[in-house]
Amino acid sequence: MENNPSFIKRLENLFELNTIVRNLERFQNFIVILLCIGLFFVMLIRLGEMFISLLEPLNFQTITSDILFILILVELFRLLIIYLQEQRISIQSTVQVSLVSALREILLEGVVEIPTDKLLGICAFLIVLGGLLFLRLLMFERFNSVEKTDDKSEYNDNDFQNNSLAVKNIP
Repeated sequence: MENNPSFIKRLENLFELNTIVRNLERFQNFIVILLCIGLFFVMLIRLGEMFISLLEPLNFQTITSDILFILILVELFRLLIIYLQEQRISIQSTVQVSLVSALREILLEGVVEIPTDKLLGICAFLIVLGGLLFLRLLMFERFNSVEKTDDKSEYNDNDFQNNSLAVKNIP
């Protein structure tokens, strides 16, 4: 009978919200680690293919496309590493990956061969992504200035407290 209540208590602990969330986060981190390993091997394979393609007559468009694709993979890898370290997704890295991907597609097709409506859509997309990067920069500066003001006010409060303590200690 002693084992029965402890078993029930363990079962109840297993279904607590904190335990479920912690286990799901661990499982999610495991999936991200598998993605990192897979992405690393894809990068190695693409690098090997790119170096082999250099033995053939040079095609600027293909080589540039391969290099940009590898840079996209590197940025995605960095994004996954940031997620594992900080448990958040970096907006800046995500926008940069999107920018490089859009530019890669333009280079693949060639600007002259892209229909006008598609080119205008890509331009609007690039403007929005650039705006997101600019907005992130403005918000970063604003939050830093708020933190600096908070630090100064805490410093001044501490100075005031230290001076008041010094005055209290004078006989």
